[in-house]
Amino acid sequence: MKNNVKSYTTNCVNNSIRIEENKYLILPKLKRIKLKYHREIPKDYKIKSVTLTNSNGNYYVSVLTEFKKEIQKVASNDKVIGLDFSMSELFVSSENQRADYPKYFRMLEKKLKKLQKSLSRKVRFSKNWYNQKAKISKLHEYIKNCRKDFLHKLSKKLSEEYDVVVVENLNMKGMSQALNFGKSVGDNGWGMFLRMLEYKLMFLGKQFLKIDKWFPSSKTCSKCGNIKKELKLSERSYKCECCGIEIDRDYNAAVNIKNIGKEMLKY
Repeated sequence: MKNNVKSYTTNCVNNSIRIEENKYLILPKLKRIKLKYHREIPKDYKIKSVTLTNSNGNYYVSVLTEFKKEIQKVASNDKVIGLDFSMSELFVSSENQRADYPKYFRMLEKKLKKLQKSLSRKVRFSKNWYNQKAKISKLHEYIKNCRKDFLHKLSKKLSEEYDVVVVENLNMKGMSQALNFGKSVGDNGWGMFLRMLEYKLMFLGKQFLKIDKWFPSSKTCSKCGNIKKELKLSERSYKCECCGIEIDRDYNAAVNIKNIGKEMLKY
């Protein structure tokens, strides 16, 4: 599979890759490279390989390490939370928490369009054309980094606060194509968020559960269990004909997801 990422990976053989004085990276066939640490690598971690990536003139180093850790299973299932995907807020939880995702792409979309319009007016492959293209690339990278930073912090917070996180196994690609929500789905980064959440929970010995995507979480009443035959996407509140409860649609779905997760834990 081809992509535009310029990267190079080298393996560590006989301590050929190492970090010295906490500020220099030693690589095969290269001299000492000064670096800015994101976080220090513990001494008992063994470096396996290093990947160097060039992005808009900036060089990033990703270090793959190997280490031993005994992961103890968390026995308590008291702290269970259900998350329902929300196009506008990323998710609504069964505790009625909302992620309030900042929508970085939407925030900077006008600026991006302006830069792209300016690019279309320039002579292709000219110096000004390349300079303008670099500006667009840097803005895309800024949006991507903001999104990843937000999702990493949010997934870390949830993995520390709860023992079990339950979500729906949604087909995001199919949803974006069928409902014409491509930009919104891509901006949220829901799939990326779930991958982060899964490995962080696993690392802490906690559980990440996915329920069937065909389960009618939005149509089911979280109080009495009645299932509506029809619920339009435009209806943002759930009104039950049986028990009379009126509740936010996404919050209702999140509670149902949590309840199904609890049933799964019994088995």
